Amino acid sequence: MAGSRAGAASSKPTRPGRPPASRPSANTLGDVVLVSGELGAGKTTLIRGAARGLGVTEPVTSPTFTIGQTYSGRVPVSHVDLYRLADLGQEDPALLDDYVTPQAVAFIEWPGAAEPWLERITRRVELRHLGGDTREITY
Repeated sequence: MAGSRAGAASSKPTRPGRPPASRPSANTLGDVVLVSGELGAGKTTLIRGAARGLGVTEPVTSPTFTIGQTYSGRVPVSHVDLYRLADLGQEDPALLDDYVTPQAVAFIEWPGAAEPWLERITRRVELRHLGGDTREITY
């Protein structure tokens, strides 16, 4: 549910690419999940685990230099990384159209540039690096 806050701390995923058991509930088509946190906080790792949970079997990598990737699973999954964009308003208005659709679950890293233009935000997830292998996940 958007607007609710919960949290979890994790020292390590149980398996590489798998978020802790207390992750947010399952996603459905059209969901847009904003994932924030400093460099190295584990955003791509969390998205990789969520994609696995949605049936994606191919490697999930950071799309920093390509803006986005789409993956096939039980539902289509989009992974967008806007780290290199300061303001989506200065980009092609259709930049996110292939990724943020009613036919996919979209995860957006570094969402600040896009947030004003997103019509549907289902959940916000924030990761904080607490030192060592420990992360705090707030959603």
